[in-house]
Amino acid sequence: MFETAPIWMWILGFLLVLGPLVTLHELGHYLVGRWFGVKANAFSVGFGPELAGFTDRRGTRWKLSALPLGGYVQFAGDMNPAGKPDEEWLALPAEERAQTFQARALWQKALIVAAGPVTNFVIAIAILASFNLAYGRLDVPPVVAALAEQGAAAQAGLQPGDRVVAANGAAIDSFDDLRAHIAPYPGEPLRLEVERAGERLAYAFTIPSVTEQDRFGNTYRVGQIGIGSGPGRLVEVGPGEAVALAAGQTVEITRLMVAGIWQIITGRRSVDELGGPIKIAKFSGEQLSLGWRQFVSFAALISINLAFINLLPIPTLDGGHLAFYAAEALRRKPASARSQEWAFRTGMALVLALMLFVTVNDIASLPIFGG
Repeated sequence: MFETAPIWMWILGFLLVLGPLVTLHELGHYLVGRWFGVKANAFSVGFGPELAGFTDRRGTRWKLSALPLGGYVQFAGDMNPAGKPDEEWLALPAEERAQTFQARALWQKALIVAAGPVTNFVIAIAILASFNLAYGRLDVPPVVAALAEQGAAAQAGLQPGDRVVAANGAAIDSFDDLRAHIAPYPGEPLRLEVERAGERLAYAFTIPSVTEQDRFGNTYRVGQIGIGSGPGRLVEVGPGEAVALAAGQTVEITRLMVAGIWQIITGRRSVDELGGPIKIAKFSGEQLSLGWRQFVSFAALISINLAFINLLPIPTLDGGHLAFYAAEALRRKPASARSQEWAFRTGMALVLALMLFVTVNDIASLPIFGG
């Protein structure tokens, strides 16, 4: 029998993950905007009607709103994708106009927009670095300690004691490196180079696809070639190494996200693997039920996910704004109002269509619908 996290834990986990992460994302925008002298009219924790709040001496309304699903910052001026001044902005008094988003230099606007996703990356690195510092890192050499008799590696000719030095041309320094080139790529070709008794050998084969289930009944399609590692050793790390290791882990997680999306686009993975708010709530509740360490690790993963999604070059997302700024820097003039409007509408339609699709996908995967 599989375990089931209660619905209230889904809701609590969802709020504890997305609420703080989205609020801190917006706080990143706010802090860099304030650094460059942009006035923020409002900063809200949550959405909807205001429950409580105050106005600071800079004129920013700080408020707690009814729906605790994140938050937002509202800068003075209209923040369209290219930050282009309009007639209403030009009509403002010079002193007020100087405090608006549009009055900033192009590179400053780009940094303000990029600050949100960067904050999410920094949060993830801080979480992972804390774990690295507290628990150290497990050093497992990429040596084949065991082979499944019918596994792809044994069938290809690998032997116990082989040391894997490269996978698809990439250097392998640890068993985790090797796993990262196998587990996410079921059904794809693999070329391993190994050292055996001073000789370098190469083996090429296809990574078998295996469907696994966790304790909650969630299924995952992963690649397995039938090899096992030795026990390894736990290595303590200092603060600097902990941060460097966390940065590398964040880069690797982002790379795997890119690979996963590309596999879905090219049809090598099912679109059923895409998840929306309901799946995030379900996984949040399940990880919360496992304990604080698993839950905080999951929060780091979601923080990276938020940063990555927001950097996609889709109008209405931070990446769309940055794409407009890049085009403006190359063309030495902003995009036309018409192109901005069409891009915004297209981006909004794409985001809404994707949200609708993943939500329907989430609902169909629920146990009551046979998922």
